[in-house]
Amino acid sequence: MILAGWSYGQSERKEQSQMTNEKVIMLIEAKIQPQRRAELVEAAHQYLPLVRAEPGVEAFYLTVRKDDPNTFVFYEIYRSQAALDFHLQQDFTKKFLAMLKSAQAGERVRTNLVELAAEAQAHSD
Repeated sequence: MILAGWSYGQSERKEQSQMTNEKVIMLIEAKIQPQRRAELVEAAHQYLPLVRAEPGVEAFYLTVRKDDPNTFVFYEIYRSQAALDFHLQQDFTKKFLAMLKSAQAGERVRTNLVELAAEAQAHSD
């Protein structure tokens, strides 16, 4: 992240360089219409192996909440923003996300996370 007030120069280039190599970690929750759940589960079984085989995908889990099996929770880790961008450009991803959106009972909630060790490193630079 480039902070307001930083001058253009060496420190900004260093920060931008770190950003491009920074892992992208996300937690995404999507409430699903109960009548669409089985269809989405079947699609996910086909989708997950394709995503996990992509270069740059370090982890990709699709889980459900114990207290609400119609709330799907995605936990995703990409090696970099470029890896996430590549993932989002894949036809199978576009198809799955379109199906997910049509099956949702509300808006997805996305939480961007940072690895604690990476956070500590960023503060020490």
